[in-house]
Amino acid sequence: QVQLVESGGGSVQAGGSLRLSCVGSGYTYSYYCMTWFRQAPGKEREGVAAIDTDGRTKYADSVKGRFTISQDNTKNTLYLQMNSLKPEDTAMYYCAADFRVCLDLEVGVDGMDYWGKGTLVTISS
Repeated sequence: QVQLVESGGGSVQAGGSLRLSCVGSGYTYSYYCMTWFRQAPGKEREGVAAIDTDGRTKYADSVKGRFTISQDNTKNTLYLQMNSLKPEDTAMYYCAADFRVCLDLEVGVDGMDYWGKGTLVTISS
C-alpha cells in the first residue's frame, strides 16, 4: 500500500523557519519525482517546489530564495526547508509523487500518482 506521510507543520511567527518532511512507502521512492504543493483557505492548490530523480529542482517565484527542497533516497524522505516565512505562506502543505511528471508546478491534482494527506503551516504576523 502506497503511503506519503507529511510532518513538521506548525505555527510560527513571521520570519521564522520550519522543515517539512514527507516519508514515502509502498513504492520505489527513487524512481519517482516529488513535488510539494500547498493550499491556502479559499484558494486553489499550487505547486511550491519540485525535485526530480536526478536532484534537479524548481521553485515557485513566491518561495524562491526562501524555500529549499531536498530528499534522502536512503530514507525515502522528501524535505522542504522553509525560511523567512510570511503570513501568506499559511496553508496546508502536501507532498506528491509521480513516475512521469517532473518539475511541473502547474500540474493538477489528477496529474500526480500519489498524494499525502498534508501538514498544516500557520504563520502569524
